[in-house]
Amino acid sequence: MLDTLITSKTRVKLLLKFFLNSRSRSYLRNLETEFGESTNAIRVELNRFEEAGLLTSKVQGNRKYFSANTTHPLFPEINSIVRKYIGYDQIIDNVIHNLGGLEKAYITGDLALGRDTKKVELLLIGEGIDTEYLDHLASKAEGIIKRKITYRILGRGPRRIPDNSLLIWETSRDGEGPRDGG
Repeated sequence: MLDTLITSKTRVKLLLKFFLNSRSRSYLRNLETEFGESTNAIRVELNRFEEAGLLTSKVQGNRKYFSANTTHPLFPEINSIVRKYIGYDQIIDNVIHNLGGLEKAYITGDLALGRDTKKVELLLIGEGIDTEYLDHLASKAEGIIKRKITYRILGRGPRRIPDNSLLIWETSRDGEGPRDGG
């Protein structure tokens, strides 16, 4: 869908990189390696986004790092569009909301880093999650979002959450049901 509306593949990759996970930051050469595209094409799009105020930049040493401007009025809408493109809404609606005992859900792996991939890696935190039912729900959601869903469950005990994880859902603090962590 997004690639139909936006014909520049570089632009779509940059939207995913910076607007899927607002903590993402990168510099030109790193994006060149990650995207496998010429620096010129990436530079042109970075400059357009920066001129529009959608990206901010900061020079550190000899590198200019870019990140999403989360204070831009369009940030929430662009973030929402990108999340829908990835299928977050379907994952939350069809998988996460229907699991009992779930405390938090994270996206990990390439997708959490803003890289478009056909694999959604979930880290689920909670107790008493029925994995047979989870497999059924994940399979159903895979058909809708056209991406493979894998998961790992952490229960009680020490929990190591990967640094680049993206919280997408957590139970509300008042115990009155789920709240979207996005």
